[in-house]
Amino acid sequence: MPVPAPNLYPAFNTIRLSHVCLNVSDLAASRAFYVDMFGLQVTDEDDTYIYLRALEERGHHSVILQRSDQPGTVEVMGFKTFDEGDLDRADAYFRAKGRPTEWAQRPFQGRTLLTSDNMGIPLEFYHQMDRLAPIHQEYGRYHGVRPLRIDHFNCFSTDVDDSVAFYSDFGFRVTEYTEDEESKRLWAAWLHRKGGVHDMAFTNGRGPRMHHVAFWVANPLHIIDLLDVMATTGYVGNIERGPGRHGISNAFFLYILDPDGHRIEIYSSDYQTVDSDHEPIKWDLKDPQRQTLWGAPAPRSWFEHGTEFVGVPVNDPDLDASPIIAP
Repeated sequence: MPVPAPNLYPAFNTIRLSHVCLNVSDLAASRAFYVDMFGLQVTDEDDTYIYLRALEERGHHSVILQRSDQPGTVEVMGFKTFDEGDLDRADAYFRAKGRPTEWAQRPFQGRTLLTSDNMGIPLEFYHQMDRLAPIHQEYGRYHGVRPLRIDHFNCFSTDVDDSVAFYSDFGFRVTEYTEDEESKRLWAAWLHRKGGVHDMAFTNGRGPRMHHVAFWVANPLHIIDLLDVMATTGYVGNIERGPGRHGISNAFFLYILDPDGHRIEIYSSDYQTVDSDHEPIKWDLKDPQRQTLWGAPAPRSWFEHGTEFVGVPVNDPDLDASPIIAP
């Protein structure tokens, strides 16, 4: 099935991904992981929430840790629009698609539209978020992996073709994709708004579930430093996959798990995709270099483990196909 042409003039203008709300069991344990070890910055906290930003971010938060009786689940994924009017246009767009919409009250954000995609993934769109003073030159704050900004989401989809069609219609553009040669269906796809390789990606699997949220770092050596820190501060068991270099995206990567099982990718050295006529790169599902340019296959957990969205049923994928999996 061919990759759909992008809609270059969508009904509303999404700039980029913005933030994610992760449900956790123990705020102190999550704070130790994300702040003390990983290197995110606290912007606000109380007995229920911790708000975090990375070092280059001016918005109030890119991660919300929420203490919950459903830990290891995802509450919502957030996106920023170009202007305030885009929120009303988005409301009309999603209602026309048969998706539920409501206006939600979110701390530190202006008007926020809550809706969901074709699989039921909870999405929220906003334009205004509290702006904070820049800290990217306050080098005394830099520790852990020195995370600079949130980069992308990756989700398991039961039908990647349908997911790509849905997001393409409101302006997301495919940069790379994996096709199952036998069925000619998409097994995975990477889509962007901000001019990198992706803001949102989809992988064939039981879903919808979040596969991971990724943070961009300036230098692969920071990933090596993080591994040394994790190995000597009680987090060696949280290292899942890597380090390595992806074939898809060309990025240097590491995957780790937080205390509640949310998968985090640390990501560096991808490429620019700002041209409107950028041609997607196709990969064969059985090509060992698609996962890791150096040829090492991913572990089985990488294809099976994900975190569910609150209140969203999970189903088996339509496509029965598999890449190479490490023994």
